[in-house]
Amino acid sequence: MKLDSSISAVITGGASGLGAATARLLASHGVRVGIFDLNEELGEALAKEIGGVFCKVNVTSSPEVDAGFAKSRAAIGQERILVNCAGVGGSVKTVSRDKQTREIKEYPLDNFERIIQVNLIGTFRCITKSAAGMLKLEALPDGDRGAIVNTASVAAEDGQIGQAAYTASKAGIVGITLTVARDLSSEGIRCNTILPGIFDTPLLARAPENVKAALAAQVPFPRRLGRPEEYAHLAHTMITNGYFNGEDVRLDGAIRMAPR
Repeated sequence: MKLDSSISAVITGGASGLGAATARLLASHGVRVGIFDLNEELGEALAKEIGGVFCKVNVTSSPEVDAGFAKSRAAIGQERILVNCAGVGGSVKTVSRDKQTREIKEYPLDNFERIIQVNLIGTFRCITKSAAGMLKLEALPDGDRGAIVNTASVAAEDGQIGQAAYTASKAGIVGITLTVARDLSSEGIRCNTILPGIFDTPLLARAPENVKAALAAQVPFPRRLGRPEEYAHLAHTMITNGYFNGEDVRLDGAIRMAPR
């Protein structure tokens, strides 16, 4: 897929971090970008910066996702590119003991459901609704009708203590990638997934510097946190390389996460 001003993209979780870096990179190639996010201030500012459109969207809500796609398509046209970066975290052990009373505490299942709803079902909700729109487009000369990039995590394979829900959600994204690619293959729509390691995103920015330094020291090489621009470059490759399809790719500096 050749990127230029005839191509439109939607990026969920696009107001900051990995999504914002991808939005900027695609826009630098002339792509018209729609940003789905809950953060209106950051989203509107980025949309103004890159000449795109911001849509306030909660990916757990079908009506909000539908409204977001309608607004984006009205402003910049039907997207050929979908990049799913919207997601949440959370750490709770499967079962634990209170440190003071030794009382046994079960996992709060509403938290498990929340993470699955955002990370896994929210991703798939956007995939199916975007792909339905892509089917209305003519295929490009190279055969591409569209390209989808999802965001999982190395936790999908190296889930740490307390990450049962997060791991399940991200492993689910990895699990559907090949099936979605096969489902959409006859329509010329490709689907790939990136598994980022420890990246320097706004989520991590709140951590103390010594914590970030300790995390960076765990990476074999380069011994630092990942940069959002590096995620964006891999997403760009997945979008533009027409033979890239049905793949799950770790982007992690060769880290393999320890239990904690």
